[in-house]
Formats: sequence, structure tokens, C-alpha cells
Amino acid sequence: MLNRRHIRIKVMQSLYAFKGHESDDLVKDEKFLMHSLDSMLDLYLSILALLTELHKKSKDYNKKLQQKILGSESDRNPNTKFQDNLLLKIISNNRLLQDIITKRKLNFWDLDFEYVDILFKEIKKSSLYEEYMNNPETGLKVDKKFILDIYTEIIAPNDKLYDYFEDKKLTWVDDFPVVNTVLLKVLNKVKLTSPETRLLPDLYKDEDDKEFAKELLKKTILNNSKFAEEVSKKTTNWDAERLASLDGLLLKMALCEFQKFPSIPFKVTINEYLEIAKEYSTPKSSLFINGILDKIVKEYQSNDLYPKTGRGLM
Repeated sequence: MLNRRHIRIKVMQSLYAFKGHESDDLVKDEKFLMHSLDSMLDLYLSILALLTELHKKSKDYNKKLQQKILGSESDRNPNTKFQDNLLLKIISNNRLLQDIITKRKLNFWDLDFEYVDILFKEIKKSSLYEEYMNNPETGLKVDKKFILDIYTEIIAPNDKLYDYFEDKKLTWVDDFPVVNTVLLKVLNKVKLTSPETRLLPDLYKDEDDKEFAKELLKKTILNNSKFAEEVSKKTTNWDAERLASLDGLLLKMALCEFQKFPSIPFKVTINEYLEIAKEYSTPKSSLFINGILDKIVKEYQSNDLYPKTGRGLM
């Protein structure tokens, strides 16, 4: 689920929260980082819980129609295509998934049901819903396309839902785009014969990524003073406030990768931190960071310092 850039962002947020202090006691810092990374999975699961509640809502809606005292013929025999959606059934009936959601206390939609109501109403009045309900075709392929379409066009872009997630956990705002991409990818691959674990992707691609997160945090903190001194020598003409801001932190993290992670090419590190700076810092930050890192790399290479090893080092 996590990619390296998102791991870097999480490390950046953790360092910023603790002001990048230099300490040998890293337990608190690492615990904060691991919790922040783990919360991404919580967001993913809470969205699946939301889809489960929308499925329940469709059943309740049809039941109420049928119970109308003065209901019409269409009320007594409602179109149950949404209720019978095979992808929603796979999600709702996945006991492993639902048990994990319950255990992690992520089905908070019972209390915050108004968001389910808002989204259900938005879905019902959409052209996607009308086309789907009137489509004579049936099967997982059709049902899956409908759910992916309404998620992409109605659920994910909903401002009230976005604000809700932001209030629930601030870091979820940064996680949301990544989780959305993962969710759509996972749901698109679901088959009727898929095991229950199909809906439960691993948080990390492999153990190396998890170790990368811990080591980047630890080594940046332990070498904070050294990296700060090296950066200051290359930034004599820059505002001190810029170095005390996020830009200075990103430079230290980049230096950490330059010096402590020999398998990561200089170019990869520079590109990653330029993209992070564009998203999280000031408009001029990427220009500033690129200039400093380019100067440092040229110096390393001319002095044969911190040589890189491994694949992809062209």
C-alpha cells in the first residue's frame, strides 16, 4: 500500500512534530512514526466500512419503500440492483474484513450516519445511478464498474466527507489520495473466487520499506547537528528562517539518504524531495532545495564521497 514517497512524507511529518531533536532515545519518535504509518491502513478500512454502510442503507431504503402504507406498485416492488450489487456483497460478507474493522473500532458510521445519508442521496440523484439501475446487464463486471465510478466521481470528491476525515485524524488528509488509488486498484481486481485476504493489502511492499522508514527517521535524528552544519555551509546567502523551516528538514533528510543509504541513487533522492517540497513547502522551495542538493552531490562526486552501489545507478 505504501510507496517510498509516502514513507518519506510520514518521516518528514514525524521529524517536524518532534523538531528533529538529536537524541539516543528514539522510542517515542519511532512509535509516533509507526502509528502514523499504520493509520493509513485504518483509513483504508474505514472507507470499506463506509461502503458496507452504504450497502446496508440501500437495503433499508428498499425495505421502507415496501412498508409504505399508500405505496405505489414500484414501491412494493423496488429495483434492488444496488442492494444486490455483487461487489458490495463481497465487501459486506467478508468476515475477515468485518472482524478487523470491528476489532480496530473503525466502523464509526453508526454514530456518524449523516455522512452515509448524504452520500446515498448524492448517489441516488446521479446519472451514474440511473444508468446502472436501468441497465439490463448483470454480473460482477457491471457491478464493479458502477461502484468504482461512484467512488471516483461522488464519494472520494465529496467535500463533507473530506472535512470529516480531516477532523477525525489530521494525517488522513495526506493519506487520502494514496488510499484512494490503492482502494480502486484492489477493488478492480476482486473476483467472485477471490480469497477474503484480497481486500486486505499489506501496508508495506516488503520488510525493506518498513526498515527504510525506521532507519531514515533514526539516522536523520542522530545526525541532525552534522547535517545542519553541512547545510549551513552551503546556504550562506539564504534566509536563516528558510533553513529553520520545512526546507531545512527536507535537506537534512536528503543528506541522510546521500550518506547513509548507498543503494538509493542521488538522482532518486533529489527528485523525491523536490516533489515533496512542491507539495508541502513554499513556491520557491523546490528551486532552493534543488540548488543546494545539486551543489552537494557535485562536491561528493568530485571527491569520491559516499559512492552509490546497487542497481539503477545510471
